[in-house]
Amino acid sequence: MIPVSSDTSDIRIRPYQEDDVERLYEAARESVADMQPWMPWCHADYSRKDAEAWVVANCRPAEGQGDTNFVIESIAGRLLGGCGLNRLDPSHRTANLGYWLRTSARGRGAATSATTLVRDHAFDNTHLDRLEIVVAVGNSASQRVAVRAGAVREGLLRQALLLNDQRHDAILYSLLRSDPTQ
Repeated sequence: MIPVSSDTSDIRIRPYQEDDVERLYEAARESVADMQPWMPWCHADYSRKDAEAWVVANCRPAEGQGDTNFVIESIAGRLLGGCGLNRLDPSHRTANLGYWLRTSARGRGAATSATTLVRDHAFDNTHLDRLEIVVAVGNSASQRVAVRAGAVREGLLRQALLLNDQRHDAILYSLLRSDPTQ
């Protein structure tokens, strides 16, 4: 899959670039308190080296191989968060869709817009037919994003997520290529 830039009226998604390290670091550090319960990678000891490792690994992903991650940014160029596809299963043409936003960018629809852009990119540029969004039961903000992006709630996954060494139930949402409601 070749990542491409996509635009909406107030945000865009784009591939990671080498100069994103400092902006990613700042966004993650700002958001530790909000994100750490749901995204253990964003922790109190998150460092510039962590940000650099992520950016390097995601700047030039091999075409059609593995995860595809994007920066969510404002039209003015402020890094708002990240989104992408992981856990690709080519034999079943499915993938997991994930997203996160820095604390100061929440509540304005950026995550919903980014989710829609990733969905459209996946269905327009890959053979994927199904995207899954798996959200911890306690993460109501992420659940609202999934619903606003048109995902359908399918059910409860018991103890499906291991977050900070504790098991959590999760809700499974899906987006389908052929779903006329999306």
